Amino acid sequence: MIKKSLITPFKTKYNTPPFTKIENDDFLPTFKEAIKMAKEEIDTIVNNPELPTFENTIEALDFSGEQLDRISSIFFNLNSAETNETIQKIAQEVSPLLSEFSNDITLNEDLFKRVKSVYNSKNTLNLTTEQETLLDKKYKSFSRNGANLQEDKKKELREIDKKLSQLKLKFGENVLAETNKFEMLITDEVNLSGLPEGAIEAAKQLAESKDKEGWLFTLDYPSYIPFMTYADNRDLRKKLALAAGAKSFKGDTLDNQNIVLDIIKLRHQRAQLLGYKTHAHFVLEERMAEIPEKVQSFLDELLEKAKPAAEREFKNLENFAKGLDGIDHLEKWDGAYYSEKLKQKLFNLDDELLKPYFKLENVIKGSFVIANKLFDLNFEEIHDIDKYHEDVLTYKVTDSKGNLVSIFYADFFPRPGKRNGAWMTSYKSQYIKDGENSRPQVSIVCNFTKPTKSKPSLLTFNEVTTLFHEFGHALHGMLANTTYPSLSGTSVYWDFVELPSQVMENWCYEKEALELFTTHYQTGEVIPMDLIEKIKESATFHEGMQTLRQISFGLLDMSWHAGESPDKIKNVKAHELKAFKSTQLYPDVAENCMSTSFSHIFQGGYSSGYYSYKWAEVLDADAFEYFKEEGIFNKTVANKFKDNVLSQGGTDNPMTLYKRFRGKEPEPEALLKRAGLIELNK
Repeated sequence: MIKKSLITPFKTKYNTPPFTKIENDDFLPTFKEAIKMAKEEIDTIVNNPELPTFENTIEALDFSGEQLDRISSIFFNLNSAETNETIQKIAQEVSPLLSEFSNDITLNEDLFKRVKSVYNSKNTLNLTTEQETLLDKKYKSFSRNGANLQEDKKKELREIDKKLSQLKLKFGENVLAETNKFEMLITDEVNLSGLPEGAIEAAKQLAESKDKEGWLFTLDYPSYIPFMTYADNRDLRKKLALAAGAKSFKGDTLDNQNIVLDIIKLRHQRAQLLGYKTHAHFVLEERMAEIPEKVQSFLDELLEKAKPAAEREFKNLENFAKGLDGIDHLEKWDGAYYSEKLKQKLFNLDDELLKPYFKLENVIKGSFVIANKLFDLNFEEIHDIDKYHEDVLTYKVTDSKGNLVSIFYADFFPRPGKRNGAWMTSYKSQYIKDGENSRPQVSIVCNFTKPTKSKPSLLTFNEVTTLFHEFGHALHGMLANTTYPSLSGTSVYWDFVELPSQVMENWCYEKEALELFTTHYQTGEVIPMDLIEKIKESATFHEGMQTLRQISFGLLDMSWHAGESPDKIKNVKAHELKAFKSTQLYPDVAENCMSTSFSHIFQGGYSSGYYSYKWAEVLDADAFEYFKEEGIFNKTVANKFKDNVLSQGGTDNPMTLYKRFRGKEPEPEALLKRAGLIELNK
């Protein structure tokens, strides 16, 4: 039976998840019971003797399965942020059940008949724009997932989906295991040369926590990035870089090469079964880009603009490294190190100079102050709700009238059960039902440097922009104000979802914003003007190389999902080299392969969608131009952004929403200008 502590609404304050009352053993029976309950709700819709209407079919369908949605969000968020072997084992059992349930809905002929009946009569129903969008989305969720297939083909689709759900999980488990497995213990202090004091102290603390003598470095970003950026010992940088690049590419039990090939074959088979040429054609039908050719054209156009700049930057970096240390050939483990040295030389700007002004607590407060100035949001830390780990911070978010807007969780430090990177997620969507606006529960998860015995958590500037990026996603979730849960918050086209996150990063470069939260953690001194100027000056440093890198990931993604038949691809590494050919700057490293740990496209939801980071940059650069024209805290512009983008979720076409905010379509020139890749005529 379903355990009482997992029955929603939870008997907790704000209906938040009762993490401390949940045992791992609760999950599987709860999932089974929740699936059973959801099936009963579907049966009620199917067996309704009344003629199909928008309310009794489409709306009822969108509000069904709430119990299952809540338990799924809790479980899979824990599997990303606080996992263990038991949870991973349960995930392998649960994922096929959920895949099967999803197929039970989309391949249910009687249910589809009702949906189709409403869809075919949509012109007579006098629906709102949001209702039209929901109807279109529900119909496509059937038609795009096999509802029109013959019975034998439906069975084939079920098998494919079941296998894919297990393969994606296994891919992620292998990458996490590889990340956790590698340790580099340094026992000779001379090998710490060049490293910042904070990185050395953190490494010492990590070694002590594992009863080891010396300094311990891992593949977790707060350990890996400082070492690759500052360590003078080239051999040790190489060792760490090779370990990072070889994740799940060693031919052992954690190898992902066959999993990659299996995933792309199954995705291709699935797309063709549904009548699409490739997986990319299937995915992009529901994106702003629409077709693979448009993505390719977009990436090619950016490549044309960025490549000459990237090659110039790389040549300059090579010459700099040669002049400084006699390095003849720049390798991948040299890039961050010499880039940082060159940046210091050109701008007299060192991340270590900036970090004392970016104490984590101050940056968090800064993001809150900016959200208040823009959107009238208030954040109050609360201690009366459950959390899944002691490091997690919890906040109550209210509007200017004191109304609850959202519950907000923030989880900032790495640990063994947490995957690398940074992401936003939610424990509950916003929706309006029976006249009540049910508010969301939103979370951001990052991997920043932990406080040490002598220092608080001090962020690099890159970590500051990461926090603002994820906070932008969180605002998209928090400010949601839609009727239907499946259209709420970040439930938008994948190449539109990065707009709120990327636009928020812009405030990190503005004096007016920085002065709100950048005070020295020891002296209380506000960040000096000359440092702000240097931050702005260096914003486009190596932008050509950074853009080329992002383009290379987009091209790799498209090569796996829009290119030749996967059956012809026999070697993961060879295929990757071919995809990277037009963007390659550094010599290839034979022992390394990106695809085997490219979680965005093989575990997450970015397959055929990695280009969307650059696509959204066009939107965010154009959007922020508007703020700069009127003032970065201009309430009229902020309200237009909130009312037409942040609150609207997926209720309308993204370009329609954008044009309502901006008054016109975005212009790519704003991005190219900001990146320093073109000079616009005044």
